[in-house]
Amino acid sequence: MPVVRWLRRQLVVIAGLLTLAYMIVPNVVVMVFSFNDPKGRFNYSWQRFSLDAWKDPCGVADLCGSLSLSFQLAAWATVGATVLGTMIAFALVRYRFRARGTINSLIFLPMAMPEVVMAASLLTLFLNMGAQLGFWTILIAHIMFCLSFVVTAVKARVMSMDPRLEEAARDLYAGPAQTFLRVTLPIAAPGIAAGALLAFALSFDDFIITNFNAGSTVTFPMYVWGSAQRGTPVQINVIGTAMFVIAVGAVVVGRLVTDRRKNKSPF
Repeated sequence: MPVVRWLRRQLVVIAGLLTLAYMIVPNVVVMVFSFNDPKGRFNYSWQRFSLDAWKDPCGVADLCGSLSLSFQLAAWATVGATVLGTMIAFALVRYRFRARGTINSLIFLPMAMPEVVMAASLLTLFLNMGAQLGFWTILIAHIMFCLSFVVTAVKARVMSMDPRLEEAARDLYAGPAQTFLRVTLPIAAPGIAAGALLAFALSFDDFIITNFNAGSTVTFPMYVWGSAQRGTPVQINVIGTAMFVIAVGAVVVGRLVTDRRKNKSPF
């Protein structure tokens, strides 16, 4: 039958569209309910259209404070994990040393093990050291958690680099610093950027590791979880919608810039 043949040919496209819809529908629901004016504490049923929450997104106590704290933690965790992860990735690819294979295997442990195991282990470490739980313990935990993701992203990029480009730079009397800054770093930059973006997203969104090592500090994911027990304010939907729109906009702009560069390229 023609319909059956058409479905077989378009099966991959249909499956992809259904998967995309499955991922986007929850975000659409969040966006819709950011314009709701609920009766009572819970924003789970539609009442009437309102822009009150958009006019005052920080109208709920401690909401924007927790959001700011999450951004600070994510920014510093991204810097720490990216710097350390990039150096580790270069060391694992470029140098031969004892226990290199073991380290390569251990890098994947934080990615493979459940978060609750790592969270409990870090909490035990901090308690045995007598550290006060708070901003710094969360930051250390986030760097440890994000490190393996950065190493994996940067390592894949470094392994695909052509060593002849660096050899050509040295043949043209470029010093080690010039070779790294003008040849090696620009080539590795996409992998480093990918690792940094992944680290930022993982750190900002993390709940389990943060909850174990936060003490009395409240990040945005912890605030959302606590609010769900008492009644979710509409402002949480507003902030979630704004973050989703900004993220999608950044992806679209990046794609347009990439396509424009490809169209301008003579090769």
